[in-house]
Amino acid sequence: MMLKRFGLMACLGLAIMGNSMAEASELFHWVQYSPTGLEARAITDGETCPALIADGASLPMQVRSNKGENYPITVCAAALPAGTKKASIDKIPLPLPVEHPNRILVIGDTGCRLKGKVTQACNDAALWPFRIGADIGAELKPDLVLHVGDFHYRESACPDGNDGCAGSPYGDSWAVWRADFFAPAELLLNSAPWIFVRGNHEECDRGGKGWARTLDPYAWDAASGAAGCLGPAKPFAVKLPGLSIAVMDVSTADDTKPNPQQVANYKQQFESLRTLAPEGPVWLAFHRPIWTADGTEEAEKSGGDNKTLAAAAMGSIPSNVQAIFSGHQHKFEVDAYVEDLPIQIVSGHGGDNLEAKPPENPAGLVINGVTIKNGLAKPRTFGFAMMERAKGGPDDQWTITDYDTHGHVLGSCKLMGRAVECH
Repeated sequence: MMLKRFGLMACLGLAIMGNSMAEASELFHWVQYSPTGLEARAITDGETCPALIADGASLPMQVRSNKGENYPITVCAAALPAGTKKASIDKIPLPLPVEHPNRILVIGDTGCRLKGKVTQACNDAALWPFRIGADIGAELKPDLVLHVGDFHYRESACPDGNDGCAGSPYGDSWAVWRADFFAPAELLLNSAPWIFVRGNHEECDRGGKGWARTLDPYAWDAASGAAGCLGPAKPFAVKLPGLSIAVMDVSTADDTKPNPQQVANYKQQFESLRTLAPEGPVWLAFHRPIWTADGTEEAEKSGGDNKTLAAAAMGSIPSNVQAIFSGHQHKFEVDAYVEDLPIQIVSGHGGDNLEAKPPENPAGLVINGVTIKNGLAKPRTFGFAMMERAKGGPDDQWTITDYDTHGHVLGSCKLMGRAVECH
């Protein structure tokens, strides 16, 4: 799909205007799902929370996190009553759930990598195109946005003399979270409600403080962990008409070998889905994929699958789980299996450096004892995915389309239960 030039220029113009307004008086706001329901959240550089109006009535926002070291911001939150028809923060409308969400945008691994000797050109929109992709995604008018993790990537200082990242902030600070996620995602944040998944870059010793303050679905507690950063959280389910999306925190799951303690914990979490989402199709959303090749080694010997999650998942994932949505690997791929397992979808091509040698065709690969029957791979291209369900169609039949950051269609698959048909 190629968007009209006028729409793109208007979209980019709004992004620039929104960015300059935020610099004048910092304010970001969005709507996200939490374990207790729908929440409105806001970030302000002031001392008090902004005014929230829901269906004509004042709904006071509570301080979620106060200003602190490297975080000169106040984060506010308020639960939105079920069935809210109209809401605004400081007279700016909030995006609210549609009655039957049929368009779900999936994006992940969106930040700009600065770590040691690995530097990405954060100042070059062609080499770090997250803002462009987010703006185009907003133009496609999703009903819901699912981010599968890894927001924070600027961990080291930009080397002297490197114009590609000159002036970039680094470390676990509001300046980095603003640059890596909130500023470039502003239009998309205001386009639809979100579901946020924690990635390994949001572990407590990386970007966990910013995650805990701003996006963590669970309550922030300054007395816990590293300045409020909590350890791995319990799963929760977002129940939508005809679909449940279950969110798991696998940010610390050991990729390289089964960790016995983690295996037992994740096995219990997989089995808990029978209670969290007992009926209808279920999508699982967690950051680290299980059975897919990352391409850093020979595909058949890939180190990209997660050994801990694989050990926990076998025999534990309920039969109504149709698909798993992940990132972690910087590519787009859809894998369906010979074995009776959920489809694995990897949408980790949102902005960070792309995988160098992911498979061009995953069919036939054996990953940790599991065989990929068929699927779709569109490697080495930045972008995002859109899940679409026909209005009035079966709840377990969706089409996933891979877009590049400029809105061109790269490929699509039809999901039918745990089977896929791709072209």
